[in-house]
Order: sequence, then structure tokens, then C-alpha cells
Amino acid sequence: MADEAFVTFVHVHVVPGAEDVFLEASRRNASSSRKEAGVTRFDVVQHVEDPTRFMLIEGYVSEDAVAAHRASDHYLAWRAAVDDLMAEQRYAERYVNR
Repeated sequence: MADEAFVTFVHVHVVPGAEDVFLEASRRNASSSRKEAGVTRFDVVQHVEDPTRFMLIEGYVSEDAVAAHRASDHYLAWRAAVDDLMAEQRYAERYVNR
């Protein structure tokens, strides 16, 4: 998308058996996130061969958009719902949209 400043790929590994709970919470967060003014995309994808691994693909127009997202009620609710489901610390990689 031309108006994206950057795309963030958040890598998530959940404990076995927590996939459905994580996916439900993440879909709710993604749906609300897509309505934010500074968010251009928000996808939740699951690894084909290892269903405990997910990636969140997030597009933002600015750093301010990221800050607004992280302060949103739906993001904070997502964090509360999924933090205890992590098999390891999630991590993010950011790419510039050229």
C-alpha cells in the first residue's frame, strides 16, 4: 500500500493447546486495529506446518500511529488475553515500504 510508512512483522509462538484462544483474541484485535486511522493493514497468519506459530503483519503510516495503536483499549485487551499464552517472548521486525 502506497501510504504505509512501514510494515511490522510480529512473530509469535504460543504454547501447544492455546492456538484457538490466541487466534480468537488476535482476530478481535486485528478487526479493531484495521479501523484505526493510522493502520493500513493488520493480518493474522498461522504457520502451516507448526500451528503454534503465528505472525501479525501490521502496516502503519507513522510512529504516532504505532503509539496510538499501543494505547488503544483493544490492544491492551489483546495483551491481557494473550500474554500468558506465549511459549517464548514475541518479537517484531520492521520493514520500510519502498
